[in-house]
Amino acid sequence: MFDFKSMFKLMKEIDWKLIIIVICIFCFGLVILSSATHATTTGVYNQIIKQLIAFLLGMGLIVLILLFDYNFIGRYYKALYIASILLLLLVWIPGLGKVNAGARSWLHLGPLDFQTSELVKLTFILSYAKIVEEKKGKLKTIKDIIPLALYAAPIILLLLIQPDLGTAIVFCCIIAGMLFTAGLNDKIIKRGIIAIVVAMPLMYMGMADHQKIRIEAYLNPEDITLKGNYQVMQSMIAIGSGGVKGKGLYEGTQNQNNFLPVQDSDFIFAVIGEELGLIGMAAIILLYALFLIRMIAIAKESKDFYGTLIVVGVTSMFAYQIIQNIGMTVAVIPVTGVTLPFVSYGASSLMTSIANLGLVLNVGMRRKKINF
Repeated sequence: MFDFKSMFKLMKEIDWKLIIIVICIFCFGLVILSSATHATTTGVYNQIIKQLIAFLLGMGLIVLILLFDYNFIGRYYKALYIASILLLLLVWIPGLGKVNAGARSWLHLGPLDFQTSELVKLTFILSYAKIVEEKKGKLKTIKDIIPLALYAAPIILLLLIQPDLGTAIVFCCIIAGMLFTAGLNDKIIKRGIIAIVVAMPLMYMGMADHQKIRIEAYLNPEDITLKGNYQVMQSMIAIGSGGVKGKGLYEGTQNQNNFLPVQDSDFIFAVIGEELGLIGMAAIILLYALFLIRMIAIAKESKDFYGTLIVVGVTSMFAYQIIQNIGMTVAVIPVTGVTLPFVSYGASSLMTSIANLGLVLNVGMRRKKINF
């Protein structure tokens, strides 16, 4: 049991600035989601209520995560790694696993569908950071990288088999962020980039049909017969028509008339652009910038390298998701099923994003020693 004095000391060390930023992003997103789901028109607020409940449950998870020192959790990194693999294998159990958007990434749990890879982001970061910690300053040759690559390989392969390329790339960004922070040699980075470029044709051949369509659409933006181009084109029309000030909240024609695909999730940024214009897009981007900058500051202030790696892993994950989601809505990056953190609809995604935020707060809170 914790005494009140110790709990008070602990609460004083929580990074409230980061929490306030996230709450602002979520509230902004909840308003946009009410427009994207047409809740104010139909009077059906089911998705809004589910999103709000998921956020509150996520905040409860943060409280639970903060009770345990991240170093204590890190002692069980092997168990967390095994749990990560098992969670990704569960989706292959007949009657339990569910295919959604061409990928077997979900568990069907009665009235709820849960994407296991979302939870694995958390368990993998805690596990992978522990083994990378031991390699600080020792990543000079390819030989030094091999053990770390083999450790991550089963996770990446299981994601590719689903196939969920978008999430696999998220994990690659988490890994890259940690390795770079651990002092990965510049020559290895350059060779790695060259290897990826050379391997792209083989990677393309191994993609699922729906993934190939997205790549072809990106490379041929003028071909409106390609399915992927329809999504991006409608997104571009929505954003372009919003101008500087936007058409007004709940007044976006592309959104309200359902021309914009997946407007409550993948393309919710286009809703912001159409209804709130350049000002609205700049506002959410500024909030995300403050969010990432604050986490980088926490990574620098961590009392140990394990804590730094945890925060870097979480920051890399969020940074990629933000850039990817916004980038695909403006045709800068190929379309993938990556959601906009704290804004897009999705209970499992939202709760695990908040849980990962809890890891960052855990590290920041314990940059000073707290005695219980």
